[in-house]
Amino acid sequence: MENAQCTHTPRTSGRPVRTRGAPVGAVVDTVSAETLLLRSGRGEHDAFTELYGLVSPRVYGICLRVLRDRAQSEEVAQEVLVEIWRTASRYDERLGSATSWVATIAHRRAVDRVRSSQAAGDRERRAAAEATVAPVDPVADAAERRLEHRQVRRCLKTLTDLQHRAVTLAYYGGYTYRQVAALLDTAVPTVKTRIRDGLGKLRDCLEASR
Repeated sequence: MENAQCTHTPRTSGRPVRTRGAPVGAVVDTVSAETLLLRSGRGEHDAFTELYGLVSPRVYGICLRVLRDRAQSEEVAQEVLVEIWRTASRYDERLGSATSWVATIAHRRAVDRVRSSQAAGDRERRAAAEATVAPVDPVADAAERRLEHRQVRRCLKTLTDLQHRAVTLAYYGGYTYRQVAALLDTAVPTVKTRIRDGLGKLRDCLEASR
């Protein structure tokens, strides 16, 4: 017939795919995944480019089923394809098909990502738990306060009489310097000096008790 076109259909072993420029539904056989993988293992970039187009949808699908997250699946799929290129020379066709070998790598990488994410989540939860202030034990808290009070009382005894009274009135009685001076019948500058010196001795004594 006048409008009939003859299309040459080359045939090789492997999986049928649509050729460039051919109408939808028209297929020709292409080189098998096994052959492409073996050639990729020999460093043939063109073979890996063809293998990439052949297996990448399957790799992404496996990752998506495991991870259930499109962004992570795309990222892991790219890692898988890089690993395939790097390790293609290790493929042994006697141990299984190329697609099974690729699928195994994809599944392992996806599972590793899940485990890594879970481990990271566990570390964050542990860090958050450790950062949380522990609840106060009322018994322990009371015992600690009693111990501190005893230490303070003991250290106050190391002060001179004027230092002791001045510090006690100012810091436990809440009096001002002027009021303390009036109660002790002492000049304000003297009270300030005695309080300063008394606090210094008190601090040194408490630090030595720790």
